[in-house]
Amino acid sequence: MNPSIIVRLLAVSTLTGASLLPAGRVCAAPDAAAPAIAVKIIAMNDFHGNLRPPADFPSNGVPTVAGGVARLAARIRELRAANPDNVLVSAGDLIGASPLISAHFQDEPTIEAMNLLGLDFNAVGNHEFDEGREELLRMQRGGCHPRLERAGRSCREKGLSPMIRSKVGRKFKGASFRFLAANVFDRKSGGTLFPAYGIKQFHGRKIGFIGLTLKTTPNLVKPGGVKDLEFRDEVETVNALVPVLRSQAIEAIVVLIHEGGHPGGGSDGCPGLSGPIAGIVRRLDPEVDLVISGHTHETYACRLPNAAGEPVLVTSAHDYGRLVSDIDLVLDANTGEVTSAVARNLVVSRDVQPEPLLTRLVEDYGRLSRPVEERIIGRITATFSRTPDDAGESALGDLIADAQLEATRSRRHGGAAIAFMNSGGMRADLSHAPERNGWVRYREAFDIQPFGGTLVTMTLTGAQIEQLLEQQFPGCPNGQPANRILQVSGGFEYTWNAGGEACDKVDPASIRLGGKPVAAGRTYRIATNDFLADGGDGFTVFTQGTDRRAAMPELSALERYLGRHSPLTPGTLRRIIRRP
Repeated sequence: MNPSIIVRLLAVSTLTGASLLPAGRVCAAPDAAAPAIAVKIIAMNDFHGNLRPPADFPSNGVPTVAGGVARLAARIRELRAANPDNVLVSAGDLIGASPLISAHFQDEPTIEAMNLLGLDFNAVGNHEFDEGREELLRMQRGGCHPRLERAGRSCREKGLSPMIRSKVGRKFKGASFRFLAANVFDRKSGGTLFPAYGIKQFHGRKIGFIGLTLKTTPNLVKPGGVKDLEFRDEVETVNALVPVLRSQAIEAIVVLIHEGGHPGGGSDGCPGLSGPIAGIVRRLDPEVDLVISGHTHETYACRLPNAAGEPVLVTSAHDYGRLVSDIDLVLDANTGEVTSAVARNLVVSRDVQPEPLLTRLVEDYGRLSRPVEERIIGRITATFSRTPDDAGESALGDLIADAQLEATRSRRHGGAAIAFMNSGGMRADLSHAPERNGWVRYREAFDIQPFGGTLVTMTLTGAQIEQLLEQQFPGCPNGQPANRILQVSGGFEYTWNAGGEACDKVDPASIRLGGKPVAAGRTYRIATNDFLADGGDGFTVFTQGTDRRAAMPELSALERYLGRHSPLTPGTLRRIIRRP
């Protein structure tokens, strides 16, 4: 988020200290003379297991954005104290691509934290499927992770303090809130993986919450984990459910959707908002009163036209618990119709006093994960950034691709000559820390590659490699919605033309390995992670690879490379060349 946006939000949206009261629920029959019903919806999105505060922003004399679940809890309780008729919701990606403090424990700490927060509903996001459907079902239902069972280990870390153990239980119980997945269908049973919607009632009037993820989720996760699931069109799903809710006397309808957009500027408005959410809202049934979105990690609260051209409120609260959307609905007490909907995005800033119980939970899991997190694995002399140059190449991408090639170069480990890495698989920069003299901890490496992927080697022809490179760009069959450049290992290079036609952007003569042209009819051993190997991100050429062999975990490859080659310095970015 732009620091100036943070400062503006803090200036207008920071709440003063309110007593930390629990949320209340009042259900009574409506009265003909009853006043309007005011309901507060507190919404977040894209938390991604960030129990600790993520990276800070410049303050400019104003308390900086903090985030972290303990301050998030305090902010939520302040909002609840303002109106006991409230509901807490999430628009997806609560878990997945999480920091080590959560991921090391299979994201159970995040689910437990959300239970303590009193979360009501979470619309599944694409990252909830990172480890497949069965693990996601375990997140809802509870129980021991199969890997721990096979190892004969306890299902619960024994080092939790008595205070936290008394709250979360002796075994992982799963989510006390409901996952929602209206557009995710089990092909075998024909039903949805999770309920399509949830209902909350206030003073005798109901609000329906439809939860869904983006329909392209199978392209963003390992295909094997969702092979028996069907992800249907978001708008068709919502519009089909509207009469179902109306038949239950539900006039107030809220959509929780893990899909979003990119505002042209500002924080609470969205001038020039682009991206899928605008097109989705434009097709929505006018009976939908509010859309709470996510996925793009952006901040907006504004109105977009629906299928009838009428404005509907749409919100998104950035990511990692750094902001929350404070949404006030007013319902007609006699009809249940929404008569007013307003929203603002509030910063979870450093002047919010952390909630003690959640603070203790973070301390407990932080203490248990610290020996793993703090282990030194290498040294760097400068930051390896994941920010690409104009051609799409990044210093971090070069480093990871080189590490993957070295890990798979020997015949014993696959005999690879080229390694390909997806840019979306790099979740953070490898930042140089002068205070540690550039020493890298395991925690930093894990934050970069938190998915637990495994390297796979395979054989592709030169012609298939050319086709693979073309799939990086829009317009080519199974290509990307926008340029999505693969990172490549040293010794491999090529040139692409920004003005080229679809499926003809890469100059075949420029594709070289070790300075020699890659011949269309020759075969080459390549390495990549299992996400791409199964066709993730739409790179279907990888699924055509032959003689596939599994190698080591991708994070182990990075760790080993850092250990062998430290100190490392970012090199010159010349593997991928872009012509205007």
